[in-house]
Amino acid sequence: MGVFSETDEVKLLADLVAIPSVNDYEQKVAEYLKDLLAKYDITAKLIPITATRADLVAEIGSGQPVLGISGHMDVVAPGDQAKWASDPFKLTETDGRLVGRGADDMKSGLAAMVMALIELKAQGLPKNGTIRLMATAGEEVGEQGSQVFYEKGYMQDVAALIIGEPSGYNIVYAHKGSVDIRLTSYGKAAHSSMPSMGYNAIDPLLNLLHEANGIFREDTRENSALGKLSFNTTIFQGGNQVNSIPEQAVAEINVRTIPEFDNDEVEKIMKQLVQTQNDAGAKIDLDIYMSQSSVQAPGDSKLVQLASQIGAKYAGESVPAGVIPAVTDASNLLKDKAADFPMIVFGPGNNSAHQVDEYVDKQMYLDFSALYVDLFKAYFE
Repeated sequence: MGVFSETDEVKLLADLVAIPSVNDYEQKVAEYLKDLLAKYDITAKLIPITATRADLVAEIGSGQPVLGISGHMDVVAPGDQAKWASDPFKLTETDGRLVGRGADDMKSGLAAMVMALIELKAQGLPKNGTIRLMATAGEEVGEQGSQVFYEKGYMQDVAALIIGEPSGYNIVYAHKGSVDIRLTSYGKAAHSSMPSMGYNAIDPLLNLLHEANGIFREDTRENSALGKLSFNTTIFQGGNQVNSIPEQAVAEINVRTIPEFDNDEVEKIMKQLVQTQNDAGAKIDLDIYMSQSSVQAPGDSKLVQLASQIGAKYAGESVPAGVIPAVTDASNLLKDKAADFPMIVFGPGNNSAHQVDEYVDKQMYLDFSALYVDLFKAYFE
């Protein structure tokens, strides 16, 4: 029997779910994990971000190679709690499922990684090399925590990276990037019977978005794994009264990028489009308030192969490797890494993230803590 019993493992996840780290307050999660790790002679360090937000880093072993493992501590808001079958911040077992906000995304993956770290420490492993846990804040909005790890150099000596996001028994080695853009158009209010006395803020914004749709959606570049870039206006607001010329309009856009059509090129095109409208008399401000790069690690790396082989033993079937459209902390953690840098996203979970009655399959959660022990061991052998 290992360090943790099944009851211990479920209690750990329950404790983490009970900390409502909704887009903030990750420091409380980090402090809990620091205290837990200390009980097993593992020193963890908090890296402050704000008064209530912090990253956590902990290591076992020493020297090279360094295997990086990472998971985020924040969750999204539960929404209308009346729609939940149980309290979203109280882990509830139902029909083999562990239900709670963050049970899937991704406190189960984080808990499994922490338990694997403790188990390996108890076994005196790794003998040659280091496992570095990087628990991040702010992944759901802005990925501040992983940016801090990058800026402070925690990834410089890392040889391979595993992110415990909820992939289930699927291995992910690539994902698209994401750019969030806000366009604010300023006009001049006037009565709609005298439009020449004002300036309609909506008009230049519509012109810009129409032109942007053509440029981005008609581009033929395609990534063999990730497909084409996608460009969508997701919020549009303008005007406040039907018989008034609107003095302000706002559009927000989400772009999902690929290596062949990256974030820098998206930014350059958007700046050109804004400049064209402003040269014609508009006043549009451009705010790119989030930009996370696409990630494409090799799909046939030693890490992918080990995860597939070991995962299959627990899944009872083959574990495929593929790609996802969603963004992870890998966007920041893999900055400056070569194209052949081994990275996988592999963790317990399903597609219930951000939903009412979010859950993780109990057996999968229990299995992944053991799976990680086997995988981390195999990496160093």
